[in-house]
Amino acid sequence: MLLQPFCPCGSQSRYIDCCEMYLRGKASAPTAEALMRSRYSAYSKGDVEYLIQTQYPKKRKKTDRQMLLKTIENTHWMGLTVLKTQKGGPDDRRGIVEFVAQYRGLALTDPIYQLHERSRFVKEDGL
Repeated sequence: MLLQPFCPCGSQSRYIDCCEMYLRGKASAPTAEALMRSRYSAYSKGDVEYLIQTQYPKKRKKTDRQMLLKTIENTHWMGLTVLKTQKGGPDDRRGIVEFVAQYRGLALTDPIYQLHERSRFVKEDGL
């Protein structure tokens, strides 16, 4: 039996049963937390298109693609912990997810850093 790897988002689910369906466009993340977790997985997997597609349209910049590529090329994402969610359920239009993501550069000797953030999510057109 072939073991399926766990999802990078820290859910303890298999990637195929968790964020993969969102990154491949087979479904839309139903909650703010699921969207945030899928975006973390996209960073881990280097999926720039998904990151741009799921960014709030009014926040997009022409330089986003270049900045994301540079970040992905130079960063190893090590883990995600969701600390708190406010609203952001399947029927909510808005939600907030507080999380901590650990990362380092590509060298094993690089220091480990944490990104602690409270991200806001908005559904538009049901997505």
